[in-house]
Amino acid sequence: MTTARTEPTEPTGSPSDPGSAPGSDSALRERAAAALSAARARTAGLTDAVTDEDLTAQHSPLMSPLVWDLAHIGNQEELWLLRRVAGRESMRPEINPLYDAFEHPRAERPKLPLLGPDEARRYAAEVRGRVFDLLEKTPLEGSTLLDDGFAFGMIAQHEQQHDETMLITHQLRRGVPILTAPEPDAPYDPPGAAEVLVRGGPFTMGTSAEPWSLDNERPAHVRETAPFWIDTVPVTNAAYLAFMADGGYRDPRWWAPAGWEQIREHSIEAPLFWHREAGQWLRRRFGVVEPVPEEEPVLHVSWYEADAYARWAGRRLPTETEWEKAARHDPATGRSTRYPWGDADPTPAHANLGQRHLRPARAGSYPAGASPLGVRQLIGDVWEWTSSDFLPYPGFRAFPYKEYSQVFFGPEHKVLRGGSFAVDPVACRGTFRNWDLPVRRQIFSGFRTARDL
Repeated sequence: MTTARTEPTEPTGSPSDPGSAPGSDSALRERAAAALSAARARTAGLTDAVTDEDLTAQHSPLMSPLVWDLAHIGNQEELWLLRRVAGRESMRPEINPLYDAFEHPRAERPKLPLLGPDEARRYAAEVRGRVFDLLEKTPLEGSTLLDDGFAFGMIAQHEQQHDETMLITHQLRRGVPILTAPEPDAPYDPPGAAEVLVRGGPFTMGTSAEPWSLDNERPAHVRETAPFWIDTVPVTNAAYLAFMADGGYRDPRWWAPAGWEQIREHSIEAPLFWHREAGQWLRRRFGVVEPVPEEEPVLHVSWYEADAYARWAGRRLPTETEWEKAARHDPATGRSTRYPWGDADPTPAHANLGQRHLRPARAGSYPAGASPLGVRQLIGDVWEWTSSDFLPYPGFRAFPYKEYSQVFFGPEHKVLRGGSFAVDPVACRGTFRNWDLPVRRQIFSGFRTARDL
């Protein structure tokens, strides 16, 4: 379907907007400080409002106790900024193994001698105070970790990624609602066509210019695609209900063998958190039970469910390359932009990001965030499954540690793109790559479909 060619050192049409450039030293420090502060404010909102019992409980074996995430955020910040960048001694060496994500699987973490809620907060706050002192004094150049403030941006992204993980835990938590947010009030303009044609030809995929991009997004390289059609908006609950009503969960024709085995073993008949009552499909959303909103993108489906729907609809999931071309390629200029709407950072008019809302906006929202071809909601709302395995780009180099990406490469993990309402803009861009096991449903995942010309 797609082929990679020799990547240019600096791709033609790479972003030149100030939003993607490091800028002045003072502006870079301000950006790093603002990103760190925004992440910490969100962390506090996800942990201060819950009881100590909820913080220390494991609400699902798929997730860590919230208190583990809270201290892990501080421990990673200490590791990379205070120890690796500043060269200081470990503040609390005895706890380092407890918060090593590779040493202890999530299901085992409640049994560890973890820091309690108050102690975890004090530890993370002490680390942050030292980090802000470091940010004021450290030259943001001279090493790969420091150039353009990368290490500080990496830690801000890491905390925001754990904030999304903690939001998933909140969704899995049982009990009265404790999180609130306004309903999406995005501009709405129903698209005129159900699908958009993306012409074949080359485009620049990935980035070599985005200062805080992570290793799996690099380097920029040229890909060639055949022409294809892609859905204008993500698949909606209404469309998915039609699949269900047509017996989609009971017909093995639509399912990959491992997916068919999964739904039969676990008696799956609908997206996660859905149930049928009095002839109506309802869903549980952060403690609130409500009718399934038909105009919203479908949420909490696995890769197997997305793949089965696409087959049932006579379509397929887009490849990762097709998704990025639909999101970033401007056929008028030949450039690959940072976002579908251009190079400017996201605003609330462009996309549903940053946990401003606790749900996706209805399909057809955010016309200002459309790509040059008119594809909508490629950024925000729901992570979108692609058909692609998580693999390195040509010329990939693990940085700053192989455990971030390299150990996950292979056919076991499928790529998701675009971010969700739970993703902060600092950890979401047109080149950002997410990945997970094809059985995962607790994540904020949806999809759109494609077809060959």
